[in-house]
Amino acid sequence: MTDTLQILRRYELILSSAGDGIYGLDKDGRISFVNPAALQMTGWIEQEVLGELGHMQHHHSKANGEPYPRHECPIYLALKDGEVHHITHEVFWRKDGSSFPVHYTSTPIWENSAIVGAVVVFQDVSKLKQAEAELAVLQRRSELVLTAAGEGICGFDCEGQLTFSNPTASAMLAWAQESPKGQTIHNVFGRDEPNAEEYCPVHNIMQGKQRFEASDKVFWRADGSNFPVDFVSTPIMDAKQLQGVVVVFSDISQRKLAAQKLNQALAEIKQLKNRLQDENSYLQEQVNLNHKFTDILGHSKALKTVLGQVEQVAPTDTTVLILGETGTGKELFARALHNLSPRNARPLVKVNCAALPANLIESELFGHEKGSFTGATARRMGRFELAHEGTIFLDEIGEIPLELQAKLLRVLQEGEIERLGDSKTIKINVRVIAATHRDLKKMVAAGDFREDLYYRLSVFPLTIPALRERKNDIALLVQWFVSKYAQKMSKQINHIPQTVMDNLLSYSWPGNVRELENVIERAVILSPEQTLKIAALHNPKLNHSADAQGLLPLAAMEKAYIIKVLESVQWQISGEHGSAAILEIHPNTLRSRMNKLGIRRAVTAV
Repeated sequence: MTDTLQILRRYELILSSAGDGIYGLDKDGRISFVNPAALQMTGWIEQEVLGELGHMQHHHSKANGEPYPRHECPIYLALKDGEVHHITHEVFWRKDGSSFPVHYTSTPIWENSAIVGAVVVFQDVSKLKQAEAELAVLQRRSELVLTAAGEGICGFDCEGQLTFSNPTASAMLAWAQESPKGQTIHNVFGRDEPNAEEYCPVHNIMQGKQRFEASDKVFWRADGSNFPVDFVSTPIMDAKQLQGVVVVFSDISQRKLAAQKLNQALAEIKQLKNRLQDENSYLQEQVNLNHKFTDILGHSKALKTVLGQVEQVAPTDTTVLILGETGTGKELFARALHNLSPRNARPLVKVNCAALPANLIESELFGHEKGSFTGATARRMGRFELAHEGTIFLDEIGEIPLELQAKLLRVLQEGEIERLGDSKTIKINVRVIAATHRDLKKMVAAGDFREDLYYRLSVFPLTIPALRERKNDIALLVQWFVSKYAQKMSKQINHIPQTVMDNLLSYSWPGNVRELENVIERAVILSPEQTLKIAALHNPKLNHSADAQGLLPLAAMEKAYIIKVLESVQWQISGEHGSAAILEIHPNTLRSRMNKLGIRRAVTAV
């Protein structure tokens, strides 16, 4: 037998021995060659497939039974565009009408710069999911098939010496394509491999196995680098004598990288799950809080000025220091800042620094690890971590112990925290809003508050006006609170006498809006009928010497006289017999004086 015939015979044996199905197609897509594996998988005999259109016989329908037009069939794309096509998640049909899932490769066959046919290598992936097609050659076209294959294919003799390799294998293994001879299986597999002989693709076939496959093993390149592979090896038989081994392998680097990314994503999901659980626990606590009011009410100039500042600073990440007396609603303005900011999709995490014991503030703000102190039975995220990418509201910031202020300063400067009991630094992205009723400048001068922390916090100070500075808003707030508590207590309060409103307007409200709300709530409870009744309110520091002598300030006398005139004409302002005519002033002037003196007719609560 000549060398050429020996080569052809060897290629014929390779094709016949291949474990995957192989079809050879002519340029019209008719089957010109079929190997035993293909016949076995499809149930046909050779005479029934040769000369037939491969698409019509094996690929005529999709997995769901819908027709598969030939012009859409990837098998024929190789005949059209001359490219190699790797297809997964499709089915081939057997002679008996059943189907089986396949991975297949459709590859053009080139001869003299022209496409003369195509070879289709397919694999029944119901049992074999990772192994790629084993390609072999038959006679002249066999070499073209091997050259066109997209997976690495190597042949070894019984001594492990390389007998052939396709260009893909040579490229993967960094062999010189013109002369890969002289390589052995030991150059490719076994270096630093525990139990190398147990997984050797050649050794296992030599031990009598008809098929051996392995996943996530290492093949070595000629340059000393390596890459992970899946491979399948099968025997080359001739006259029932083992002649060698064919190995088909694929580089799974991308698959492993995808798996690593998946594991990383799962870890991140677990971390997010834990964070969401912690956030949920915190938010459940917040749901149970009794917020004193739910909206900012008022139209006074002082209030509008502050609201304008809120609108300006809210869209930024600037730290805001809210200043104001107790009861002015500092938390409400903090919520407005958060809701108007780009961070409003994340939670606003509140910390009342005055309500926490000094020994727990650090744990509450920065979190702790299990066992970091007595009673720390589990890891807990701090409020700063919970507020990541959101906003944290540090209420009563002036109550933070001096020794903890340095750590808070680090958070503001570096955006980093450390849990108690853990040296690991955690990066956070948090917008800080602080509030206090105390004079921080005086605390700095007294050494009770760090000067550098004060300047970090007061980048944008926001001073909330006291209620006595926005008396024009009292009537609106009174009606709101009356409606709120009357509805809550299932009562009807639809009349607020002018004397009651005068009483409320003349009071100095040291407790601000919170005190006003408490007064209205108590009054709604004590009012037996539909008219709101409130006992006289006395300013704590008011000098009653004038009252003791029966004397009143000029404004009070003017107010009382105007009310008397209004009541005498049923509160008619204009007209011939109106109050303005009696007082000999223009109706608009009277209206202006009434507004300035807070004179309003008894109103109906809404």
